[in-house]
Amino acid sequence: MDVRESSTLRTTIDGIPELVGHTFGPSSWFQVTQDDVDAYAQVSRDHNPIHVDPAAAARSPFGRTVAHGYLTLSLVVPLMAEVFEVTDMGTGMNYGLDRLRFPAPVPVGARIRLRGEVLDTAPLNDGQQVTVRVTFEVEGSAKPACVADLLLRYYA
Repeated sequence: MDVRESSTLRTTIDGIPELVGHTFGPSSWFQVTQDDVDAYAQVSRDHNPIHVDPAAAARSPFGRTVAHGYLTLSLVVPLMAEVFEVTDMGTGMNYGLDRLRFPAPVPVGARIRLRGEVLDTAPLNDGQQVTVRVTFEVEGSAKPACVADLLLRYYA
């Protein structure tokens, strides 16, 4: 059974099948800083100038540095945790992605937030798999920064 409190969707593992079609969010706004982008570049070893070199990025189609798409996607963990919770989960894991798109850039300094929708569920031994579409909105932008269909697994 699901319980709605503000914009957070909470459920138990047994309640996950009832969530198909339910939405959640938005999360709080998260400001993406150049320090975030630089740290991600160090870890990922992706030093594309559009991310880390303001002078080069100024000459790009974006006109300024922008976040890595996969940095944006990685923020799914803290932002989704704000607005989607399986209360009796022992273990949760990412199983994969069915779809991933980056329709618009995230300019450094911009704020993003997450919204989601439960698309599908499937039973597992001792758990449930859920397909969730997450959309990362950029404050002031008509297009989302990222849309992804996540496959998540929750076990008791």
